[in-house]
Amino acid sequence: MTLRHPSLPHKGRGATFDPPNRFAPSHSEAIDDGWWQEAVPERLATEVVEERARSALAWNTSPDLPFDRSLNPYRGCEHGCIYCYARPSHAYWDLSPGLDFETRLIARTGLVERLEEELARPGYVCRSINLAGNTDAYQPLEAERGTTRRVLAFLLECRHPVTLVTKSALILRDLDLLSALAERRLVRVMVSLTSLDRDLKRALEPRAAAPEARLKVISRLAGAGVPVGTLVAPVIPGLTDHELERLMTAAREAGAVSAGWMLLRLPREVAPLFEAWLAEHYPERATKVMSLIRQCRGGQAYDGRFGHRLRGQGVFAELLEQRFRKTYRRLGFPGDVPLDTTAFRPPRRQADLFD
Repeated sequence: MTLRHPSLPHKGRGATFDPPNRFAPSHSEAIDDGWWQEAVPERLATEVVEERARSALAWNTSPDLPFDRSLNPYRGCEHGCIYCYARPSHAYWDLSPGLDFETRLIARTGLVERLEEELARPGYVCRSINLAGNTDAYQPLEAERGTTRRVLAFLLECRHPVTLVTKSALILRDLDLLSALAERRLVRVMVSLTSLDRDLKRALEPRAAAPEARLKVISRLAGAGVPVGTLVAPVIPGLTDHELERLMTAAREAGAVSAGWMLLRLPREVAPLFEAWLAEHYPERATKVMSLIRQCRGGQAYDGRFGHRLRGQGVFAELLEQRFRKTYRRLGFPGDVPLDTTAFRPPRRQADLFD
């Protein structure tokens, strides 16, 4: 794997370089040896390949997560959020977690067919499916592919509950399906908020919706009767943590009924990518930000242990939790209503049509 233009920002992209694929037996680095080199493109085009899905649901037993199954229509994410914890997963596809993650995408096909097979299996127990637990189901590619919409339509047909987390205004395209699901207590949406600062958001999440657009999403969903909350994530010590109360207040005023928060996570290749991003965009804060992160992670850039990875530990992390709880009570969030798992109607397999 060749290191693509190290520490050089590209317009509309989050990562500044491509760290090597950790599974590759060897890798090379691009260096300036004084000879003529081809001009570096200012923009990088998005490439998409298709992958025929062999299964639909991904299962987990993590005690940190409120769901045990998820479905991801896409691998990689064009939003390009520099902090995305899913970046390291791109290495499994022989791609880099850096620029490859946001420019070389994989669209999964046949997901509804695989999901139909899995929900029809004897012994399947209905619990909420988290739609896109790895990358955003409403990233720009969804406008072209429509996979998320087809999955939602199928889940509505089966009366199967679903939860979604997104930072995209594209979700409003599916307001008809979401409203129908909400009428049957089958859906819950969380809109991710990171910062109300447009300039910071533009550097941090280059192709995600603007802060005001996300607040509009909350308002529109709430107005349509769709249960919607906000996930203030990630909270970045020394960079966005001062906005915690303002973000929660803005979401509540827009109609959010619940809220949550998560501390910045820097697993594997995300740590050097984030540090390079800090050096490029916020060099005057870089040392302080990384120092605070390590204070919350036992002296390391990341601590992946269950019970610690989402919230951190130490004085600073505890203070964030106290601030969150105090603001949650003050704003009077009603909280989530449990979704209905009793109305589930297993899809009929092709052979059943002749019974």
